[in-house]
Amino acid sequence: MFTLFKKEVQGFLNSLIGYIVMIVFLVMIGLFLWVFPLEFNILDNGFANLDGLFILAPFIFLFLIPSITMRSFADEKKSGTLELLMTQPLTDIRVIMAKFLAGVILVIFSLVPTLVYYFSVYKLGLPQGNLDSGSIWGSYIGLIFLGACFVSIGVFASSLTDNQIVSFILAVFISFFVYMGFEFIYTFILSGKAGLIVESLGLNAHYSSMSRGVIDTRDVIYFISVTGLFILLTKLSLESRKW
Repeated sequence: MFTLFKKEVQGFLNSLIGYIVMIVFLVMIGLFLWVFPLEFNILDNGFANLDGLFILAPFIFLFLIPSITMRSFADEKKSGTLELLMTQPLTDIRVIMAKFLAGVILVIFSLVPTLVYYFSVYKLGLPQGNLDSGSIWGSYIGLIFLGACFVSIGVFASSLTDNQIVSFILAVFISFFVYMGFEFIYTFILSGKAGLIVESLGLNAHYSSMSRGVIDTRDVIYFISVTGLFILLTKLSLESRKW
């Protein structure tokens, strides 16, 4: 499994796609935080916080992560190497986990450079360091969990088809629905306790909870459960080839 994981990571880093994803993510976040005269601009607003980063990042991830994962199994199917891969002394779940963990590592790699923004805002605070570090670190943890969920959805979408474009579109659609869909249902269709229950099924509710700086075990269990669900669905999708 480690060999396959290493191969997947090297595959990302030895190709343009991995670097393009990280560069696009950093450039887009940087432009919104420091250049564009919008509500997220730190210098224009004059507040020492990184709220804009954690509001924008999930929506950028909605498109960038599917572009990472779209080739996970779709490319293997199209090239005919999937069956060869599955004949190796590895279980389906180990193959899936290797591809999933490689995607998560790339997400973390893309987040590490944003720490420059944190230290910049830390230095710009008046007095220096006048920012809510607990909320920021909670948001980073939430963003990693959210990225892991999107990766698991992307890997699942890739297992359904041998077309990378179809895989990308499926992953974007499913990720968007799981992230914002339940909130839309709560806002426009349901209300009261039933609506709150539906809203709590979405990723956004738990990500927002973590962004307050409180790591609730219920939120952690939720993210792990959603990730595990899509990994299980990927396993079932791959097993269906034997039916």
